[in-house]
Amino acid sequence: MTVYPSFLDALALIAFGGLAGFINVLSAGGSMLTLPLLMFLGLPPQAANATNRVSIVFQSISAVGNFRRAGASQVGLSLRLAVPAVAGSMFGVWLALLVSDALFEAVLVTVMAASALMMLLPQPALETRSLTRERLTPVVYLAMFAIGVYGGFIQVGVGVLFIVVLYRLLKIDLTQVNVFKVFIILIYTLPALAMFVYHDQVRWSYGLLLAVGSMSGAWLAVKVNMGPRGALWVRWLTLVMIAAIIVRLVMS
Repeated sequence: MTVYPSFLDALALIAFGGLAGFINVLSAGGSMLTLPLLMFLGLPPQAANATNRVSIVFQSISAVGNFRRAGASQVGLSLRLAVPAVAGSMFGVWLALLVSDALFEAVLVTVMAASALMMLLPQPALETRSLTRERLTPVVYLAMFAIGVYGGFIQVGVGVLFIVVLYRLLKIDLTQVNVFKVFIILIYTLPALAMFVYHDQVRWSYGLLLAVGSMSGAWLAVKVNMGPRGALWVRWLTLVMIAAIIVRLVMS
């Protein structure tokens, strides 16, 4: 199905895409802005959920490329973590294609509220260390599978789950968490997007405009990737916008 946004809608897609790309790399929660935006612009919930993945793929490509050029690359370990996430994402997409629009909207409001609450929790000051292959236990792989299921289903707030697993469980510093996060998300989102394309749920004109903004935002975020202090104001800005969007979703 070919659907084209108006000029003002196109500007909104680029602007929100840029903000989401910046937020997703530095912190978490970008999809909590872009997914509702696509719905507000008239896309059905399932199509909005699928179309949002176009932006996720392109911003992740931008972020991974820039991280590698900056010397922050963990390809081998990232691939090991991505394998169970890919398997989980396939199951998550299958679930997403089964649920009704009404149920999806209810889930969206619930996970946005839950993710916002998790973002409010203070990050404990942990003694961090580098990730090695020996530290990748079955529990870690199971957690990556669960994140993949969630990301394949809805994606919203998935960065919060990566912070819980990689920072709190594995005690990797938050700057490195961002490096692993964008690589793993790229790997599991590619097959998830392919499944949505196969089921004709992607609205490319919307997704590509969102991607233009998100790639720019991701590029800028890599330049200022400074861990918890650098991302603090981003978190609060995101929370304010999320609160406004939840109110709009509930009242619509």
